[in-house]
Amino acid sequence: MRWLFTALMMLVSAQALAVEAVPVGDAPVTDLLPLTEIYLDQPERLQVSTAEDINGVTQRIEVTPTSDATRHWAVIGLQNPGDEQLDRLLVAQHHRLPGSGVWNPDLGSVRIVAITPSEGFPPQRVPSTEADVFLITLDPGATVTFVLELGDDHLPTLRLWEPNSYRDSQNAYTLFKGIIVGIAGLMALFFLAMFVIKGTMMFAASAVLAWVAFGYVLIDFAFLADIVATRLASETALRAFSEAMLTVSLAAFVLSYLQIARWRLRSTSLMLAFIPLAVGAGWLSFQSPELTAQIARQGLPLVAGLGLVAIIVAAIRGNERAVMILPTWALLIAWIAAAALTVAGDIDNDFVQPALNGGLVLLVLLIGFTVMQHAFAGTTIAPALAKNVERDVLALAGAGDIVWDWDLQRDHITCGAEAESRLGMEKGALQGPPQDWFPALHPQDRDRFRAVLDATTERRRGRINDLFRFRGVDGHFRWFRLRARPVIGTDGEIIRCVGTLTDVTEQKTVEERLLHDSVYDNLTGLPNQALFLDRIEMARAWSNDQTAQRLFVVVVNPDNFSEINDQYGQSVGDSVLLTMGRRLGRILRRHDSVARLSGDSFGLLVYSDAAKLDDLSEKIRQAMGTPIPFADEEIVVICSLGIAGIDLKAENAAEILDNAQLALRRAKRQGGDRAEVFDPLMRRLNMSGRSLARDLKRAISEDKVKLQYRPIYEFGTGAITGYEAVPSWQHPLQGPLSWAELLDVASHEGMALQMALATLDRCAQTLGEWRASGNQLNLMLTLPIAEAFRSELVGDMKTIIARARIEPGTLQIGVPERIVSDNPEFCVQLVSRLKSVGASVWLVDFARRTSSPTILSRLDVDGVRFDEGLTRTTDLPRSEKLTAAMFGVAKALNARVMVAGVETEAQAAKLKALGANLGVGPAFGRAITSLGKSKKLQQAAE
Repeated sequence: MRWLFTALMMLVSAQALAVEAVPVGDAPVTDLLPLTEIYLDQPERLQVSTAEDINGVTQRIEVTPTSDATRHWAVIGLQNPGDEQLDRLLVAQHHRLPGSGVWNPDLGSVRIVAITPSEGFPPQRVPSTEADVFLITLDPGATVTFVLELGDDHLPTLRLWEPNSYRDSQNAYTLFKGIIVGIAGLMALFFLAMFVIKGTMMFAASAVLAWVAFGYVLIDFAFLADIVATRLASETALRAFSEAMLTVSLAAFVLSYLQIARWRLRSTSLMLAFIPLAVGAGWLSFQSPELTAQIARQGLPLVAGLGLVAIIVAAIRGNERAVMILPTWALLIAWIAAAALTVAGDIDNDFVQPALNGGLVLLVLLIGFTVMQHAFAGTTIAPALAKNVERDVLALAGAGDIVWDWDLQRDHITCGAEAESRLGMEKGALQGPPQDWFPALHPQDRDRFRAVLDATTERRRGRINDLFRFRGVDGHFRWFRLRARPVIGTDGEIIRCVGTLTDVTEQKTVEERLLHDSVYDNLTGLPNQALFLDRIEMARAWSNDQTAQRLFVVVVNPDNFSEINDQYGQSVGDSVLLTMGRRLGRILRRHDSVARLSGDSFGLLVYSDAAKLDDLSEKIRQAMGTPIPFADEEIVVICSLGIAGIDLKAENAAEILDNAQLALRRAKRQGGDRAEVFDPLMRRLNMSGRSLARDLKRAISEDKVKLQYRPIYEFGTGAITGYEAVPSWQHPLQGPLSWAELLDVASHEGMALQMALATLDRCAQTLGEWRASGNQLNLMLTLPIAEAFRSELVGDMKTIIARARIEPGTLQIGVPERIVSDNPEFCVQLVSRLKSVGASVWLVDFARRTSSPTILSRLDVDGVRFDEGLTRTTDLPRSEKLTAAMFGVAKALNARVMVAGVETEAQAAKLKALGANLGVGPAFGRAITSLGKSKKLQQAAE
């Protein structure tokens, strides 16, 4: 209707036309609204022409507002054609539900502020809480034009009543309203009492809904008008608040009745959430009543529709609650549809508003009856289950289990105090709704706990037998086994679940420890080889051709771990392994894996660019090489790495790991302290360590192991003063194997040490033959394995020198610097004792490792030898100064300087100028080959 009034405003000019007089007869009520002229937005004054009197005379009057807030006007003309004075009541209702609208609804206001007649005294206002009522007196034959000052731009009704008829109409509605209010009040009190008695969330929601309905009819029937001081302003806000609370309480009832949010919200949480919603709705109602009512009127159909869907779904699933509430909810949908037609103006009469209020109370009453029927049905236990109660109680007490009882009607779990005691909780911590158990349950067990209870209540049969973890106050979890069964009432519904809780923490701890030990290393706590292979297999399964190119398996193995064990003991070796595991774990990223494969080997599964493998290898070697403090010493771990990519064509994960181990063996053959990447040629040529060892045995027995003698040139005399012995073997498939590789192959059959000593004896015999024939030469042999340097080496050397009858100092033993730096104290003593039995000791591969100056100063070596890398850098900037400085370090040790890999005379001249004493390399002639049979080698092979 408001748009019609607005259109009328637009058509009216400031200069108003004369109105048509309405004859007043004997009718009890006359609707004046269609005959009323409305003037909007006229703030200062209004000039109108009066209605024509009986003689056809009109006048012009100007009306000034009685209030500065007046902006809207209405003009009506009344005529008394009779010969008697007439008294009539002009009535404009404050609030009228029909046509009030959904968008920016009309919640009621003062409709008429004042009335100015064209003649006579102003009409007298009659007190009323529901409408603006004015008493109008019309003299016989008089025509009076009335100018109405409107409170706002909306005038829903304007009627002229005969006073007695108006009084009779109000009395009739008062009786009906009193009955509705009385029923609503009694219903609200009854549900409140039931909530106090039963204490369930369903009764709480029903009580709130009943009180909201009671408040709504009180406000709509204007029963609170005498209580509220600022009547109309407060009544408008309260009307909006009651509509909002009706929507909120209906949603709360659906949630609690169907237990939709039972696992997501605690009962107390739902009640506490209702309070701020109510406070927020109240605050918004007093700030913007129209906005609050608009939200409520739009939200009510939405809540009812979603509730209907939830009820239908639950009924299909067999929920008895949903089946019972469905007819009442259908009536609620019909009531909402009628209310929607009313507020839209499609239903417009005087009875529809009280009828809707009565229907609301009836609906809430039906909802309450449904709740009562469900709450009190089946509350007794079936007779069959009540038998032998005493025996069952005694048996339970003897078993020592904890009683667990879930009352479905109250949604409350009662648990024995012993469970709280074992968890260190306060008394009553596990007493309450199932949601209260969630904080104590392990996060991974919460959904299962909820599913078990839901399945039991839905099936109405079966037993609960499951394990759950509970967090104690100290943060540790304990395992409990829940065994329970549902208790069926006389109506076939579950009224409770009763059972026991048993603490099975010790049993589960043993099981978990056994399971953990089967896939994890006991010392380091890292995954073992079985779990590592499983992770490689998973990586293969989830990889494609592109991602597999970035996945690598790395095997890390210390080169000097046996020496650490021999020198410091097994307990220190275990500590070193622990340190290695922790360091590897810190290096890796979150998606990488580390495992302990065997005694001193570690495996890594890394995701990296192939171009960055060198950086990764160097990072691992540096981390492993960081000294480990031990007492007053430092332990340095030297590692070799074998790297293999994830091969999607490999038969299994073990083959990929074997590829990495092949690369590791290749790295160790190259002298260790390095990383090697697997090449498919390695597998084809590798055969296996044991098959190579068998071939080596055969080669030794057939005298196929060669000793090559590289000349040693003395820069000072310009003569060959000795040779360096280099054993080698030409394998039919793998080609030539170096001295270090020969010893690595021999280690597979445990004959590496024997082979090293046999070769040393062979060199001594050859040297004895040379010197006996008049060649005053020296002979050097490097021992690249740490196993050779043990205390027994002193006695072995003494025997070898005596048997060969060679002069002291002519047989030179090369000791790699890495072996000295790995076990410095032992090497200092060993070098001194070796020299005492007639051996000459040289420090080979000098400057490849950073040895402590303190150790070097105590190491009584006869000379140091630099490897081939020094000759390749002599032409680089600043290399001469660095080379001279390193030679100076050697001279400070009173040691002679030998440089290997000298290829040209120019290099020899430069090295001589820098202070070198000896040189080895192609510049001084080709190596001499000696192929002879050795009984010692044969014995070692055997």
